[in-house]
Amino acid sequence: MPVIKSIEELKKIRDQAKDAINLRVDNDTKTRVVVGMGTCGIAAGARQVMLAILDELKKRNITNVIVTETGCIGLCQYEPLVDVIQPGQPKVTYVNMNPEKAREVVVKHIINNQVVDEYVVPNI
Repeated sequence: MPVIKSIEELKKIRDQAKDAINLRVDNDTKTRVVVGMGTCGIAAGARQVMLAILDELKKRNITNVIVTETGCIGLCQYEPLVDVIQPGQPKVTYVNMNPEKAREVVVKHIINNQVVDEYVVPNI
């Protein structure tokens, strides 16, 4: 853990934490992204997927998206799983995600409203 050497550094850390929290504040008008973070998801790389989503949203200054976690939903063979829930639209579940696919979903689905069909959960 880095040593904080000034009040300015502490304020910067506080502002970064506020930005991260603001991505998670609940609001009915915002898109929600839910990442499966059960042990199966984490073992399959969900943590890196979630970090990629958060990074891509921050890089593009997207603030109307809430990113949250959920536990295992029983589709372990498809982990990492990511749900995208946009107001007034059906939930879309993406499977076998990795950081590159997650960034693509942010750009195509969340920003441009185009579902990336090739990553969507198959009929089971």
